Amino acid sequence: MLKNYLLVAFRNLSKNKAFSTINIVGLAIGMAACLLILQYVSFELSYDDFHANKTRVYRINQDRYNNGKLSTSWAGGAFAPGTAFKAVLPEIEDYVKMVGAGQTIANYKDQKMVLKDVYYVSTAFFKAFSFPLISGDPATALKEPNTAVLTEDVANKLFHGVNPVGQTLYINTDKPLKITGVMKNLPANTHMKFDFIQSYATLLKENPPNKDYNLDDAWLNDGCTTYLLLKPGVDPRRLEAKFIPIVKKAYDKFPGSGEGGIYTLMPVQNIHLYSNLMLEFQPNGDGKSVYVLLGIAIFVMIIAWINYINLATARGIGRAKEVGVRKTLGSAKAQLITQFMLEAMLLNGMAIALALLIIMACLPAFANISGVQIGFTLFAKPVFWLAVLGIFFLGSFFSGFYPAIVLSGFRPVEVMKGKILASPKGVMLRKGMVVFQFFASIFLLVFSLSVFRQLKYMQTQKLGVKIDQTLVIKAPLVKVDSFYRSMSSFKHECLAQSAVKSVTVSTSIPGEPVGWNAGGIKLVGSDQSTSKQYRVIGADYDYLDAYDIKLVAGRKFSKTFGDEVHSVVFNKKAVEQLGFSKPADALGKRIDFWGQVYTIVGVADNFHQQSLRDAYDAMIFRCIPDVRGQVSVKVSTTNIQQTIADLKRTWASFFPGDQFDYFFLDQHFNEQYKRDQRFGQVFGIFTGIAIFVACLGLFGLVSYTIVQRTKEIGIRKVLGASVNNILRLLYQDFALLILISFVIAVPVGWYFVHQWLQTYAFRMDINVLLFIVPFFVVMVVAFATVSFMSVKAALMNPVKSLKTE
Repeated sequence: MLKNYLLVAFRNLSKNKAFSTINIVGLAIGMAACLLILQYVSFELSYDDFHANKTRVYRINQDRYNNGKLSTSWAGGAFAPGTAFKAVLPEIEDYVKMVGAGQTIANYKDQKMVLKDVYYVSTAFFKAFSFPLISGDPATALKEPNTAVLTEDVANKLFHGVNPVGQTLYINTDKPLKITGVMKNLPANTHMKFDFIQSYATLLKENPPNKDYNLDDAWLNDGCTTYLLLKPGVDPRRLEAKFIPIVKKAYDKFPGSGEGGIYTLMPVQNIHLYSNLMLEFQPNGDGKSVYVLLGIAIFVMIIAWINYINLATARGIGRAKEVGVRKTLGSAKAQLITQFMLEAMLLNGMAIALALLIIMACLPAFANISGVQIGFTLFAKPVFWLAVLGIFFLGSFFSGFYPAIVLSGFRPVEVMKGKILASPKGVMLRKGMVVFQFFASIFLLVFSLSVFRQLKYMQTQKLGVKIDQTLVIKAPLVKVDSFYRSMSSFKHECLAQSAVKSVTVSTSIPGEPVGWNAGGIKLVGSDQSTSKQYRVIGADYDYLDAYDIKLVAGRKFSKTFGDEVHSVVFNKKAVEQLGFSKPADALGKRIDFWGQVYTIVGVADNFHQQSLRDAYDAMIFRCIPDVRGQVSVKVSTTNIQQTIADLKRTWASFFPGDQFDYFFLDQHFNEQYKRDQRFGQVFGIFTGIAIFVACLGLFGLVSYTIVQRTKEIGIRKVLGASVNNILRLLYQDFALLILISFVIAVPVGWYFVHQWLQTYAFRMDINVLLFIVPFFVVMVVAFATVSFMSVKAALMNPVKSLKTE
């Protein structure tokens, strides 16, 4: 029996080659797109899933408040909470503290290497996290001062295959560290990012406590990322409630400061998709975007299944006599359902095989676009094959069950008399599914267009700061006899070059978070409770001019006014936060900055320090002539390679031993938009696939509609109907369906686009073109699809269409 079913199924597929091909290709493209997106989503959701203690590790997030108003949300906050909470809360098994050490140069004998991401890490790191050591003892590797653990790549580059454990290397030529372990390279799906970790005990040794201050117990000194390892079964929400009295008691020691903090726990597995705070290890993902892409995968797959259902039920009339004969000869309804379900399984199986070939061909391109290196190891993962089987069985059932019920329900008497007609309910269902297909297509196109327009909006807005033609040299790391003298001489030599327009040094540059966050700043003479937090950029005299930062009141730093080390420039946001509605009113006012008095000499206009996703920050510029920071060089674009070579040679003469590590600021700034660009590209591609699959189904449905109306078309032509009349007849039904789809898609699209745009501080306006353009695109594509067969039918000789039967 099974053999007979398969034989009939193959015969039906081969008999209707065009429609079988449309079905298989449509399903295969839908399946391939769905599986690729599912793998991307699976990877994004897998972050930090490999830790054995993943359900017990939580990061402490800190919300810093000034007088009850939220000032900063931190991923890395105060140093004290880990120690303080562990001391009094038995629910906490242990804690891990991590503090960024910035970029350093590691030296071992004649080997030298720049380490970009270095952290101080406390003892329990390898207890809480599952980062395996290749060599060394995880319990003691980070216990003693001046000890460090390398990643495998760093160890190979510095030690060339020799076991580094027990060896000593030097940081920035003068700080010895004993290597106590080598760990495997960090997996791609972790929110952490570092090359090299040294013991937290090293940091405490470098910052010894005194009678007034202990770094390890500091509540007002931010910059420490703290993780808690909770005991099994502990409820994190109940534990958070126990933080409140501990924190209150700690802040009560600073009466009148106005400072306050709320500490919450974030599961380590949620950090990558749901955290975008100060001092993240790296830019994280976006949970909303991931689930939007998951929605696309579902839409594409449903559209492909709808194609099958529409085509199978539309073909039902052509197979009515087959069903009638089978029923007359004694076939039961269950046997007929089995036959048609088997056909669906066969077609879905062929589509799955083709989908796997498409995935293999597209994997490299998809990895390049999405930024997720899935690779061909994808096929070795059990979860991938579970997804394949799931799509196969779900597809076979959902796409095969309804057609099977419809086809097996034909009455033999009516069929044999030629009275079988498509039921009104069946026609309405097919039209409803077409409406859904084009609703999904229009909605996806609206969202895709919104993503690209928002990205263009962000990239074309004026930043308020000039970043073009700027080459940035990373801060020198190796100590020199006199940094100020060396940097001044370097600047002087550079400015002697005709291609160099300006040189400035600063603690921060546009395109990245300002790392210096200062609280407790207030007007001299005012109560401490009025103090606020500000982002601070320390810079030399030339910074504001070099970046062409406009002033709305007062003046910039200038040597003509003598020593400016006690002068500051606020931006407009900072002046408003200080309590002045007019920038000019702040000029000459003195502020208390950590016990030192500074005078406001100017007010700069607000500018975008980071991408337009972020709101303006309250910023203070401090004049620090000997500031050690990144060097921004404005250069001419003419003969840029020669200019870089000259700068490198000059750098080497004043900072020997330091690497000349540079980048162009405009490219660096635009790196912030890479995540949005990738999301837009992925969204756009799969939107195109969804529309293509929908049009494949429309093509097949139109073809069957025309076959059924061939004689009607012939009669109309004999009675005088023109080609245009016939085309209008064929177009109007599908145009109405697309119009209905558009009416549904507009409010749904507006709602989701509006919600998505709320994640941007600066965003485009939603206008009617966002909906009109997708509607016309879908209309044109759909009409082109309909026209391919309709024109042919309209031009057909009526004698040919009427001579049979």
